[in-house]
Amino acid sequence: MTEDTFAPIQEPRLWQDERWSARVLKNEDDDGWAVAMTLHGHDEPALVGPWTMGRDKKNPKPLDVNAFNTLVKTANEVLRRHEQQLHAQLNKNVTITMQGERVRVLLAIVPDEEGASATLSAQDPLGEELARVPVSPAFKLTVDSALRWAESGFERPR
Repeated sequence: MTEDTFAPIQEPRLWQDERWSARVLKNEDDDGWAVAMTLHGHDEPALVGPWTMGRDKKNPKPLDVNAFNTLVKTANEVLRRHEQQLHAQLNKNVTITMQGERVRVLLAIVPDEEGASATLSAQDPLGEELARVPVSPAFKLTVDSALRWAESGFERPR
């Protein structure tokens, strides 16, 4: 088998496909079991949840195709929500009225290990850019701060 070929694993406590691994683990907090869903290439699981006991009430229920598919769907949803939340934290916008025209002011923060950067921009109702300036990632975008920026002629806020 070459590195380009993927062989799925379907064991009672470990299932893998091309993207995901589901691993049933002993729950350290109690006598039960947990399942961890990890996206290949990631160190931390995207999802960890309780897992069902088997009929003997001692060992975990074995993974199967239906359980794995449900876990993959749930883990994908967790990742999607996380991405949406991160996007909302890094991208904010408000709408102001300037000289009778609606202007949308946007703050976009770009995270970086060396230090984040941010850009403040303004768009007319058709989406045409009116101004763009670099700002501190700590800049607080509010209707008031957007109005002050517009009233300054879109000069870089201090």
